[in-house]
Amino acid sequence: MNKSFNKTLFLVLAMLFAAAITVQIFLAGAAIFIHPSHWQNHTMFVHLFGFNLPVIMLLVAFFAKTPRWAYWYIFSMLLGVFMMYFTANITSNLPWLGAIHPVIAVFLVLVSYRLVLRTLHFIRR
Repeated sequence: MNKSFNKTLFLVLAMLFAAAITVQIFLAGAAIFIHPSHWQNHTMFVHLFGFNLPVIMLLVAFFAKTPRWAYWYIFSMLLGVFMMYFTANITSNLPWLGAIHPVIAVFLVLVSYRLVLRTLHFIRR
């Protein structure tokens, strides 16, 4: 495949991940402020993108020949998603870890949006 196409695909995937994290936070807010039934949407939506998009991004990053920083961002996103699952599931045993869950969401927003910006800069140069 064309390297330019792969760079653009990488950017699109990064944008999708950033948008998905934003939607995920919205769904959590909907569950808190609108109706608790939205927790099911929040729980199910993450399975569509959580680990899938970063793994696909790893493959595309390889073919797009992205710099090393792109891999660090992807690994940070994978670690963040893992920690989200961990804090969501360990809360019954260690409730104080549940409080870290939304903090990790903020981390994922920052990392994903920064990746989009750096990728845009990378493509434009």
